[in-house]
Amino acid sequence: MNYLTHLQCSHCGRTHSAEQLIRLCPDCGYPLLAQYDLEKAAAEIDRDELARRPATMWRFRELLPVRDSRYIVTLGEGGTPVLKLNRLGEKLGLKHLYLKDEGQNPTGSFKALGLAAAVSRALELGAHAFVIPTAGNAGGALAAYAARAGAEAHVYMPKDAPLINITEVQMTGADLHLVNGLINDAGREAARDAEAGGWFDVSTLKEPYRVEGKKIMGYELAMAFGWELPDVIIYPTGGGTGLIGMWKAFAEMERLGWIGKQRPRMVAAQSAGCAPIVKAFHEGWEEAKPWPNATTLAGGLRVPVAIGSRLMLRALRESGGTAVAVLDSHILDAQQLLASHEGIFVSLEAAATVAALQELTTSGWIQPDERVLIFNTGSGLKYRLLLT
Repeated sequence: MNYLTHLQCSHCGRTHSAEQLIRLCPDCGYPLLAQYDLEKAAAEIDRDELARRPATMWRFRELLPVRDSRYIVTLGEGGTPVLKLNRLGEKLGLKHLYLKDEGQNPTGSFKALGLAAAVSRALELGAHAFVIPTAGNAGGALAAYAARAGAEAHVYMPKDAPLINITEVQMTGADLHLVNGLINDAGREAARDAEAGGWFDVSTLKEPYRVEGKKIMGYELAMAFGWELPDVIIYPTGGGTGLIGMWKAFAEMERLGWIGKQRPRMVAAQSAGCAPIVKAFHEGWEEAKPWPNATTLAGGLRVPVAIGSRLMLRALRESGGTAVAVLDSHILDAQQLLASHEGIFVSLEAAATVAALQELTTSGWIQPDERVLIFNTGSGLKYRLLLT
């Protein structure tokens, strides 16, 4: 079914078996990343044949972690479009502006990709009950995929999460816990109860396979651009799994011989009310420090501490990219700007990429002829109740 070989620690480099239900590196506590026999895959996979497969993320099944297809839990995730933004590009002075619309995924966000991969692989390895701390969308995705699989889901989210996220978890029959505080507070409660209940914790980057689902965004955008990558990618950054996953995908595709050495300049967009990656990037730190008193309307960006910060910062620096913090008021304006020019109602997190794009074009960091891709990570419809 696939070319998965082993897991490797992203920090200490030690290797571990992929045939065990495991979370963080047992030696140093950092995230584990799945490794594949890419030389064999390059010899056996016909890149151009992939486009003729059904347009879901499982068209790349050989480069995903599930060995036996009977364990794949799917709602048709992946295969989302890359759209050219002509009117917004003209307003901003950009000739080649694009958006990848992950809001068209099941459950309305890119979280479907990561949770489909994580739940499927964990079921294959013997898990039957799951737990997740979430700002909202990841909890909805876990609840949906667990329901699809007939497995237990225990979801911990802040009490002030969008009502739609609370409702979608309740509708699946998942066990919902509303927590006083932020996602890190939800994480502490989830970890405590997971140990007592024997549930498998699929927190962001605290198991190896959510990032594998998210990396498919990198494969899909490369396919959409004829196996060439854009010059700039602006990505809304909370826990950072998507940013890390795409950077991993680019390295894999180069080893497969599917793309060359050229890489996009990666940009992390955060809210000024919670910008630990932005501060760490500009201060020259190797790892972000916890952000005090985190506050932003964009719940997915309200992540005061991220275990993957070292990996995010590495991707930004290796790519020659940057990190930008934008005000919530600019996020709201940018959300309406995109909708009024292109008819795309994006999440608040995704609107942060538009606000960051405006800053970077104004400063000249992005040039008019460059090919620029922004991400919509979720449907703006999921936030409507938050804004009324």
